[in-house]
Formats: sequence, structure tokens, C-alpha cells
Amino acid sequence: MQHFPVLSLILLAPFLGALLTMFQPKEAYYRVRIIPAIAAGITLILSIYLLLKYDRSIGGFQFIEHYPLIPQLGISYHLGVDGMSLALVFLTAFIIFTGVFASWTILERTKEFYTLLLLLVTGVFGVFVSLDLFLFFLFYELAVLPMYLLIGVWGSSKYIKPRGIFARMIQEVGVGTKEYAAMKLTLYLLFGSAFILVGLLTIYKVSGLNTFDFLELNAHKIDPRYQKFLFPIVYIGFGVLAGIWPLHTWSPDGHASAPTAASMLHAGVLMKLGAYGVVRVGMQLMPQGATEWVWLVGTIATINIVYGALSAMWQMDLKYIVAYSSVSHMGIVMLGAATLNEPGLNGSVFQMVSHGIMTGLLFALVGLVYEKAHTRDILAMGGFGKRMPGIATFFTIGGLTSLGLPGLSGFVAEFLVFLGAWQAKQWYWLVPGVLGAFFTAVYVLRALKIIFWGPFNEKYKDLPDAIGTEWVALAVLSGVLILLGVVPFILLHPIDVSVMELLSKFKGVLP
Repeated sequence: MQHFPVLSLILLAPFLGALLTMFQPKEAYYRVRIIPAIAAGITLILSIYLLLKYDRSIGGFQFIEHYPLIPQLGISYHLGVDGMSLALVFLTAFIIFTGVFASWTILERTKEFYTLLLLLVTGVFGVFVSLDLFLFFLFYELAVLPMYLLIGVWGSSKYIKPRGIFARMIQEVGVGTKEYAAMKLTLYLLFGSAFILVGLLTIYKVSGLNTFDFLELNAHKIDPRYQKFLFPIVYIGFGVLAGIWPLHTWSPDGHASAPTAASMLHAGVLMKLGAYGVVRVGMQLMPQGATEWVWLVGTIATINIVYGALSAMWQMDLKYIVAYSSVSHMGIVMLGAATLNEPGLNGSVFQMVSHGIMTGLLFALVGLVYEKAHTRDILAMGGFGKRMPGIATFFTIGGLTSLGLPGLSGFVAEFLVFLGAWQAKQWYWLVPGVLGAFFTAVYVLRALKIIFWGPFNEKYKDLPDAIGTEWVALAVLSGVLILLGVVPFILLHPIDVSVMELLSKFKGVLP
């Protein structure tokens, strides 16, 4: 079993699932749903296998697969995972598995929807397991481009009344429509991709190794003169997808317009690709450049935390509340990375997983509420807990995870990040970060009160609770949030091994 190509199977399962789904007749109602479910189930089983078989005592990259592709250019099929990427493979597997069931009710062009969804997740898995930067970039592009069609075809639009001096422009570009959201998201992410491509090609050139192999580049020290200008290029490129301020505006519109499963993957996984890229490529390959610019990373992270939380407080659209909440929580991820110490980086990676599972749960719930109540306006709701107690219970679990209640995964992640900021003695990061956590509690508890526990709106007297396959996503994701909150060492142990290896790159670099 030592040479069992588990990582290739994780890539092949959704890819072959996409091909099989694409060639099914559109009348095959169950087959175009069961095939993606089986493909997602295989990736879930294999990700759990990785977690159980990963040798924490050795650490480093394991389950290596390495085959030359274009030796003359230093391009190879090189796969492997360490504790950090292992945690994110685990996250992706759970999100796609539950996302398939959350999309069971889609009736319009179903096979095309599932095909794009599986292609997208193939790209996501590829980013997390690639140890060749050329392959890494190809998978990165495969992960972001299908979102254009998923939003543009299966998304939803919201009318936004043109106001102010930009009223005519708002009307002309179609702000609030799914087409606008899809185009805005794609243009922003392609803008970021241009920076990433420049950064990766420059790393390839200045290293002098003529290889894209991450392990070889990681063992080589890039000239500090190049690191100083290369790190901000990589940070901006990946930061666009991570939703860093002020390049975050594509994210709330994309979240709000995307169909349920796409929203789950968008917020739950895609934004983590950006944060992962900053840590893996930016910080690990360019430690001296990172120390030069870490003040900017941390400062923008605190702006994300406070700005995202305040924006969520003012939203009346339930999906926009969760969308701006994601901007805020990704700030916590980047703040942890900026601390450049053990608890902060552990908290950053753990927050990627915790927020991914939590936001996947919340977007699945928002989709259910909208399908049953036909509104996302929280002021039009009220007392839903009387008619949908199951959905209310799971929504409460997701909300309490968001605000960092002890016993749930969000508390572990935020505590570690804030501990890291405290140990780094960065008070101007720590205070806004904690303030953002307070604002999170305000908008989460306010939304829960209005939607589920306020006066009952008789208009919704026939409102049904979740039924059938709808329970799968809710139960699985909530269970993971509780499990990681109670026994966080399941992921923290392998993450910590990788974080310590990353920090070894900063010996003699940090002041």
C-alpha cells in the first residue's frame, strides 16, 4: 500500500465523474445525481484514509507521486501532501460531498451543472496536492473558471434600485444580476491570475534551477533582493481570491448570486485557495520577502475582519450576511498567517477548515430557507423555528461556530489566531481582531432572533422543514464542526508538524 496512488485517485474520481455525468441522457434523473454522489463519496473516503495514514512522527510531504512530463522545462507530474494541504483536502472532500446532496433539487440542465461542479473540485484538489508550480497554476485556473458558468447559468439575480450619482452606471452594468456577478468574479480572478503567473515564472527564472518543482525550490534560497518585490506580487495575486480588502468586492456579489452548491464551494473552498497560495508559495518560498511585507498582510487582515463584520451587520439579505461574514472570517485566516508564529499559523490553517465547513453549512441552510420561503429578506421572516425546527437547530450551530462559541471549531481557530497576535505583540492587530469577533456575535444573534425566534409570520404557516437528502449536508457538516471543536487535535497535530517546518524557514530572518 506504500505506493498506492491515492492522490491520483482523488483527482481522477471527480474528473471521471464529470465525464460520465456529461454523457448521460438528460432524462436520466437519478444517474446524473448518483454518479456525482459516488465520485464525491470516493474522494471523502480517500481523504479520511489520508488523514488516518499520514505519519505525524515523520511530517513533511507524504504519499509522493512523481513522473516527468516535460523534463527540458522542469515540469513534472508531482503530487504530495503535508499536514497543511492534508487538512484542506479533508475540507474539500466534505464540501463537495455535501454540496452534491444540497443540489439534488436542481432541475434545469442538471448534468451540465454537476459536470462543472466536479471539474471545479478537480481543480481544487489539484491545487492542494500539486508539488509542481506549473501544474499548480493549471489546476488553479481549472478551479476558478467553471464558477463563471455556474453563476451565470444557475445563479439568481436581485434587483438593486439605482441611486445616487452612480445610478445610471448601476443600471447600465446590471448590478445585482447573476450575469454581472459572474463577469465581475471572473475579471477579478483573472486579474489575480495574471499576478500569480508573473510571480511563478519569475520564481522559476531567478531561482536559476530551471524547474517548477516545489521541493527543489523550497530547498533553494531565492535571492533576498528578488523576494522583496516578488512577495507582494504573489500576495496580491492569491489575495484576490482570498478576498483581501479592497480587492474583495467580487466575493459578496458572487456568493449572493451563486446556486447553493457553488456558494458552498465558493466560500468554503475557493477562497481558501488564495490563502493557501499566500502561505505555501509566498511565505514558504520567500521568507525574507514575507517578513518585509507582513505588516501589510496583517493590517489588511484586520481591515477585512472589522469591515466585513460591520458590512454584515447592515445587510437585510440573508445571503449577503453570510457573504460579508466570509470576508470577515478570511481576515482572521490572513491575520493568523501574518503572525509568523506557531499558534497563529496553526489557527490560520485551522480557521480555513473551520470556516470552510461552517460557511458550507450556512449557505446550504440559506438555500433551503429560500427554496421554502421564497425570500432572503430577513425582515420578511419571523418565527421560522416553529415550522422548521431542524433547519433552525443547524442554523444555530453554524451561527454559534461563526461567533466562536467554545466547544465548536470556530473557537479553537480564533483563539489560536488571537493568541498568535498576542505573542507577536501586535496590539494594533489584536484589538481590531477581537472587536470584529464582537461584531460577529451581534449580527449572528440578531439574524437568528429575527429569522427563527421572533414573532411568527402567519404568511408562512405551511412552511416545511428539511426533508430527504436535504438532511445529509446539514447533519454531516454540523457533525464535523462539533467534532473539530471537541477534539481539534485530529487536524491540529498534522497541521502543527507542517507549521513548524514552515517556521524553520524563518530562522535567522525574523527580528
